[in-house]
Amino acid sequence: MPTDKTADTSIFERRESEARSYCRSFPTVFASASGSIMTARDGREYIDFLAGCSSLNYGHNDPDMKAALIDHISQDGIAHGLDMYTVQKAAFLDAFERRILKPRGMDYKVMMTGPTGTNAVEAAIKLARKVTGRRNIVAFTNAFHGMTMGSLALTGNSGKREGAGGGSLADVTHMPFENAMGDKDTLEYIEWVLENPSSGMDDPAAFIVEPVQGEGGLNAASKDWLQGIQRLARRHGALFIIDDIQAGIGRTGSYFSTEEFGLDPDMITQAKSFSGMGLPLAALLIKPEHDIWKPAEHNGTFRGNTHAFVTARVALDKFWADDAFQNDVQRKGEILRQRLAGIAALVPGAALKGRGMMRGIDVGSGELAGRICATCFENGLIIETSGAHDEVVKVLAALTIPDDIFTKGLDILEAAVRDATGSGRIAAE
Repeated sequence: MPTDKTADTSIFERRESEARSYCRSFPTVFASASGSIMTARDGREYIDFLAGCSSLNYGHNDPDMKAALIDHISQDGIAHGLDMYTVQKAAFLDAFERRILKPRGMDYKVMMTGPTGTNAVEAAIKLARKVTGRRNIVAFTNAFHGMTMGSLALTGNSGKREGAGGGSLADVTHMPFENAMGDKDTLEYIEWVLENPSSGMDDPAAFIVEPVQGEGGLNAASKDWLQGIQRLARRHGALFIIDDIQAGIGRTGSYFSTEEFGLDPDMITQAKSFSGMGLPLAALLIKPEHDIWKPAEHNGTFRGNTHAFVTARVALDKFWADDAFQNDVQRKGEILRQRLAGIAALVPGAALKGRGMMRGIDVGSGELAGRICATCFENGLIIETSGAHDEVVKVLAALTIPDDIFTKGLDILEAAVRDATGSGRIAAE
């Protein structure tokens, strides 16, 4: 265990970069975590409604993944293998093929990229440009795709973009997401721009879209709108890329967030909960006809994490061998929808956002959302905001969260909303 001195935050303030962010909302020093509970150095427990920003869909330290990883390490299993063949990678790819691709009738090559989501996005846009010979990428308002320069160019948030320090964020056209223009049909507008030879828009190499905009305010695209974007991409010779880094891997109720939408994307990005246990692992799923990379044309020292292959394989075999886990996630998603709808009714003008277990409440202002989340933390719940103005209180609980802990966390959230809006305490049951 760490020394008592680590309970003091001064070392972080003295030595860690000012870029740190989550710690500012949750000013304590955490020491351990299990399931949906995080424990601080002082022994206080917190219910986790952040789940590593959807990197811990299966909760903290799943016992089966933990046991497999400990066993792997204790037997001197490969720790780092670049992109060499290993038995661990073979087992993971076999499980991914058996549990995910074949049952869904999907045929994709799996490209191991650098260890985080932005690396998968960078590979996607780089490959789209290579396949089509075009430069322009169409992204959408409120999008968040990562913080490296190519991904940042796709990202809409001005605060994130300013981090580039004036560097070039070029070769991207930002189009309005569904409902971004109120009652106006954004598909119709996008089509008009694409087909108007005087619009000034270069022919796109690809369209990249998040089915649910996690950082952008939990804006959930409809089946019809996403099908429309795919049709426009096909019609104009562009690739269609789904960024499923935060919305995928069960978060919206199925492994991929668009399984019921009848889509056939050219590429799909994967990261966050891809490893199962919060270990760094990211990949790009590519239609075989687009996999035109030359050997080492796109690589990275940490392209594939052998420890993550071990835990990811366990996650696939444990949670995706049948429909039981998916059905339970959908059940919990409905519980969340009903509870948040009731809580939203306490705030004048508030709106329910998102889909499945990726939901939140737009309370209308970042100041109010911030106060609600701060009160939640004071009362033992870790929960964050999202949206252009941080106006959405966002629930990203682990998909494995027990019902009693889920209910307790939602009760804390409801009490915080009542406190912040002056609408009284929760009625006694």
